[in-house]
Amino acid sequence: MPHLGILAHSTEGAALCFLDYCQEGFRRTGRNEHPDVTLDYIAVGRSMAAWDSGDHAAVRRTLAVSVDRLERAGAAFFACPDNTAHLALEHPGADLTLPGLHIAEVVADRAAAEGHRRVGVLGTRYTMDGPVYPRALAARGIAAEVPEPADRETVNRIIFEELVNGVFTDASRQEYVHVIERLAARGCDAVALVCTEIPLLVTPDVAPLPTLDSTRLLARAAYEVAVGERPLPTWRGGPLTA
Repeated sequence: MPHLGILAHSTEGAALCFLDYCQEGFRRTGRNEHPDVTLDYIAVGRSMAAWDSGDHAAVRRTLAVSVDRLERAGAAFFACPDNTAHLALEHPGADLTLPGLHIAEVVADRAAAEGHRRVGVLGTRYTMDGPVYPRALAARGIAAEVPEPADRETVNRIIFEELVNGVFTDASRQEYVHVIERLAARGCDAVALVCTEIPLLVTPDVAPLPTLDSTRLLARAAYEVAVGERPLPTWRGGPLTA
């Protein structure tokens, strides 16, 4: 079975992806069994100055180092459980040394399969303001909606001050619920949780809309690749066309 490389760029989301991938193996392969997996993580702090300055090429170079290390560890493909990182992975550049699943393509495919027509997008300000999800959803005839500016600031603040540091509070959960309620009032029929830490805070039982959990969807897509239920990906970074 192909060996998965998890290209980590934020702590909690990468850990959740790793756990869900292994647990999918326990559920479907047998007790204590799952396809091989290696995780590589260069601390996101090394890239924050580049994110703040919009230097996606610099972030891509750092991520490429992790991909190289995953390839040397024996991985056949990678999955990056960080939606924002895909802004950098899509930046033009030399092919990455491994092919990878694209998280937005995985999420958009599920949105289409479930028949959604207007999806709210919750993530970092880079992701909410960026082109990755509008493009992926539009390619499937789905409209993307982001929260109003004040709500975007709230969502982003909670991610960077709390979620990436493993802090999950009832107060922040309620703030996210109110943001989702306002997206529902604008006609959204689902919400994409596209910061990979958000599913640890907003679970389906509290969300006012059906959720698209980018972290677990990616982990399960990776498992399907590893067991031959989905073909090996071919994307090696760079722009995706609609």
